Amino acid sequence: MTETVVVALKRFLPEAERIAGFLHADVIEYTPTAFADLFSKTRRIVALMSMGIVVRGIAPLLSDKWTDPAVVVVSPDIRFAIPLIGGHHGANALAKELAGLGLVPVITTATESTGRDSVEAIADRNGCDIVNRDSTRAVNAAMLDGDVPVHTVKGPGIVIAGPDVSILVKKGEYTVGVGCRKGVTADEVTASIRTALEESKIDLEDVLVYATTIKKLNETGLVEGIGALSGNLIFLNDDTINAITGTSPSRAGRIGLLGVAEPSALATAKRKELIMGKKVYGRVTVAIAH
Repeated sequence: MTETVVVALKRFLPEAERIAGFLHADVIEYTPTAFADLFSKTRRIVALMSMGIVVRGIAPLLSDKWTDPAVVVVSPDIRFAIPLIGGHHGANALAKELAGLGLVPVITTATESTGRDSVEAIADRNGCDIVNRDSTRAVNAAMLDGDVPVHTVKGPGIVIAGPDVSILVKKGEYTVGVGCRKGVTADEVTASIRTALEESKIDLEDVLVYATTIKKLNETGLVEGIGALSGNLIFLNDDTINAITGTSPSRAGRIGLLGVAEPSALATAKRKELIMGKKVYGRVTVAIAH
């Protein structure tokens, strides 16, 4: 199945085929279970039918705007393309793409509808993902009021950002939480991470970020080790780490934390799921999430 699927009532299938040909998409005839069947299998859905049918069909399926597919409703007269969900996550772009067939994109997200950019659009244009996704609401709101500066930091480097600063890094699927003993060397860090990734059958280039506690800010071996992997290392404050639930018991309680490797990986992950629980490699502890 392609990343884009056009779902249409039977009477609209000829028009759906034309739209699908333009988008290089698949066509599915609408059934009461069509959206449920597609929701976890495709990235973009074009629904050629009334909006009411689509709303009732997808409402029970909605989970997270960062993982739900983008859904665009095309009016039965083939005049309008209306992003229903995921405007900042592909639906606005899909509606604008359909303008190539003469449809009018109806954009309702505050930033794009006023001609402003959004954090998500900037990230997508630059082939990046957003690490601290909760920041986007504040940053997008600020973009409505004026220009928001974009700072490029070339590594190795350290960035300490507030909750209203969006951090964009190269795209990747996995996050790696790292804890270490004091005085750890860069070679120990790189060897431990490489071993953990190999054991989990994950390629180095598929890592979004490496994360640890801000208490390790001055741990030179950790910083240099991540730098040797050409990775992005972010430091999390205590509140962010301690807000994570469902992690293994840890001796980090001695420093006021419920853990380091597992909560750091989960705090920066997209789906908040552990792929590999914490493992100890000498003086380095590693956990992987996605």
